[in-house]
Amino acid sequence: MKSPPVRRALVLSAGRGERLRPLTDTLPKPLMPVLGLPVAERTLRLLAGAGVESAAVNLHHLGSSIRQRLGDDVAGMPLVYSTEEMLLGTLGPFGLLEEFFAGVDPVLLVNGDSLCRWPVGAVARVHRASGADATLLLSSRADPKYFGGGVVTDRHGRVLSFRGGTDGPGTRRGVFAGLHVISGDLLRNIAPRPADIVSELYEPILARGGFIHGVFTRRRWHDLGTPSRYLRAVLGQARHRGRIGRSWTASDATVAATAKVRSTVIESGAVVEWGAHVEGSLVLDGARVGTGAEVRRSILGPEVVIADGRRLEGQLVTRLGDVPPRPIDTVDGDLVFTPLDGTPLNGGTG
Repeated sequence: MKSPPVRRALVLSAGRGERLRPLTDTLPKPLMPVLGLPVAERTLRLLAGAGVESAAVNLHHLGSSIRQRLGDDVAGMPLVYSTEEMLLGTLGPFGLLEEFFAGVDPVLLVNGDSLCRWPVGAVARVHRASGADATLLLSSRADPKYFGGGVVTDRHGRVLSFRGGTDGPGTRRGVFAGLHVISGDLLRNIAPRPADIVSELYEPILARGGFIHGVFTRRRWHDLGTPSRYLRAVLGQARHRGRIGRSWTASDATVAATAKVRSTVIESGAVVEWGAHVEGSLVLDGARVGTGAEVRRSILGPEVVIADGRRLEGQLVTRLGDVPPRPIDTVDGDLVFTPLDGTPLNGGTG
């Protein structure tokens, strides 16, 4: 039997999702739905299909919700959970998972809040053939200026610098797309403390003349770190699924016959009432758009109810909870309105 390209993986799922607040006050980033499936589950299903034998999921913020939703396995691939009392960053989690990764080479590390059709096998094969210490997937489609300047490589893919280093003759710049294949020896004796994998592992490797490889991809990759990026990713996924009108509606959602829905994703249990108009938006589980309401370029959080006739544009709408709103938020009744791009629009009123 052919051995899998990577036997074990860690899917990073512990972050607080600060830039997505207040949505992530009650919904952790790894569970944000994309066409009916949590983004982390999509990644785990892809890893299982690539032959990964078992995956670890690190937990911190709303960790019990993640464990409850994902369960003991995904697509037959067993899951191991690692709970962090404090956030350990991108390298520190390996300190708690030393036994899980003992003797494994190479190791796969994936961001649990990114959306991509990860080319796991291809990156792993390049890693083995090149003899690199680590191999990173780099997006050639994303604009480096929006991601800290990106990663610079030479013409052969050898990483020269991180965090927007200097270009030179024959260099190439890409955006890290959330997938690492790492030689197992590098992950032994990692202390279970907060640590960043770039500054505490990769940059020291470069400083001593080691080899980190960058593999460029044209596949669509989305970082879901902000409401606008999340909305763009979900709508892009619907568009490329070839749905009629570039929209996607869950099988148990309800859209009235006279409602107009364009370039929109409507998740499980959501309702769009008679005469409503929803465009370029995401309506999350159990949300309701009232009769004659208009919603454009917005995200409606779980169980949010938009009143009849209300007009809304460019907003993240969530229910008022236990966490105090931020200065940028507008509170109206039991709803919190947060501008998608960080600039006040109309507070959700109309």
